Amino acid sequence: MDGSALPPIPARPSAAEGAYQALRRAIVALELLPGARLSRQELATSLGVSQTPVREALIRLGEEGLVEVVPQSATRVARIDLHQCREAAFLRMAVECAVVRRLAEKADPGLPARLEGDLARMRGEFLADDMAGFSAGDETFHALLHEAAGVGGLRALVASRSGHLDRLRRLHLPEQGKPEAILAEHGAVIAAIAAGDTAAAEAAMRRHLSGSLAEAPRLQARFPGYFSN
Repeated sequence: MDGSALPPIPARPSAAEGAYQALRRAIVALELLPGARLSRQELATSLGVSQTPVREALIRLGEEGLVEVVPQSATRVARIDLHQCREAAFLRMAVECAVVRRLAEKADPGLPARLEGDLARMRGEFLADDMAGFSAGDETFHALLHEAAGVGGLRALVASRSGHLDRLRRLHLPEQGKPEAILAEHGAVIAAIAAGDTAAAEAAMRRHLSGSLAEAPRLQARFPGYFSN
């Protein structure tokens, strides 16, 4: 049997994908707080879709550990799980340190300018007190690194495992000095890549990725209801 004999499968409904993306963004941005009860009917009304795509979106989010779907009971936003945070941090550290080492070795003369452009936008968003835009700029920075290293597909894989860690980082972001530290760390990564210094690039990325996890005990003490352990 060759491939031409396989029956076609229907495309995934765009409403389900849209509901998934909207709900995931709201959970990671802490607009839907850890422990919050979720009503499919209310979510469907808010998103302007039927309950079916919302149900599919919640199943996907449950598979990522971001939603607790309990049949015949309440569906809630999962609380932040520090074990999952540590696993995601380990994965990100392994992937992104390898990414910046490769970029420092390959010496793409146009890459530092592209990264500096994103950094300049992040500075502007910080000065405008636009933390949502600042956080989006941070995501863009890391996506640019993955794409430049030729492993852009890994970004989605890492992101799918990083929901708990991303919420921890978002909880940490508004604290005094944290946005400035992120800008400085991004600048250090760019400088090391531009200099072709693989060791400095990896060291800068390690510092950048370890900050929020190191603050987890303090953040848990400050927001105990947001954490599961």
